[in-house]
Amino acid sequence: MNTVAAMRDSVFFEGPDARHRDSRFWMLLVLASIIASAGVVGDSTATVIGAMIVAPLMTPILGVVLATVLGSRRNLVRCWVLVITGALCAVAIGYLVGLFVQSPVIAPMNSQVSGRISPHLIDLLAALATGVVGAVALVRKDISDTLPGVAIAISLVPPLSVVGLTMESGAWDQAGGALLLFATNVAAILGSGIVVLAPLRAKWEGIAAEDAATPARPYRALISIIVSLAIIAIPLASTSVRFTTDAMLESRVRAAAEPWAEQAGWQIDALTVSGGRAELTLTGAPPLPGTDGLVQTLQDSGVDPADVDVEFIPAYRVNLGDEPSD
Repeated sequence: MNTVAAMRDSVFFEGPDARHRDSRFWMLLVLASIIASAGVVGDSTATVIGAMIVAPLMTPILGVVLATVLGSRRNLVRCWVLVITGALCAVAIGYLVGLFVQSPVIAPMNSQVSGRISPHLIDLLAALATGVVGAVALVRKDISDTLPGVAIAISLVPPLSVVGLTMESGAWDQAGGALLLFATNVAAILGSGIVVLAPLRAKWEGIAAEDAATPARPYRALISIIVSLAIIAIPLASTSVRFTTDAMLESRVRAAAEPWAEQAGWQIDALTVSGGRAELTLTGAPPLPGTDGLVQTLQDSGVDPADVDVEFIPAYRVNLGDEPSD
């Protein structure tokens, strides 16, 4: 098991090396933000994962956890300042990168954005588990090498990059969704981390005099974090319900439309569902097929036809050899 001194050394920005740790944090944060922004713009999952590995935000977040458990107000404030200013810096870099991109970086055109603007309850569960792993890795030497894996498992800098990029593109609702994902991850890490470390404080040796003299009250902080998680869970639950409803609607519309389209000699090019409405795009040779059969099939599947819009794109085949040349 790591000593308190070793844990402080890994997550606190104090002592004679404080300036060196600060410079390392900001250097890595700027680089991670640039990499994440470039990965999102290029829609590259591998590049975004690289930013997750480099990202140093996990360190001050775990620092908040440890400072709360130890009762170290100075380190608590310092780590919170790094988390907040680091997050603002990542958003600003994402915004600046967006200025150099001609096309808007928004969800319909980018899978990296679409995957980070609608957090669900499952994201909260993953963040809670990640906080547990991070706290345990902080305490135990034998699993401390798992922290890079923890950094990949949790998404911190990429959502902030998405916030900046979507703000620059004018998609404020998408920026809010990405910010909610970041807040969810931070709150979950703090909550589960404090739960893991608080019972261990009485067994720790080597607590600094200033911390030992301060009565640790992690449970007050934990209560506030739990309240925050409960508040955050409300929009997450709403998003999860909407996502499940849209997925069911998409499945029913596809199941009804595919046999009808095949019988009519047309094919489905796209089917998108959002907010309880489905948009179906079909292509085929004229004439346009009648929709009475599709309406009946949708009704039999429990789908209100008024919730489905169908776009027909006639496809014409032309043999260029039969065309008169100019």
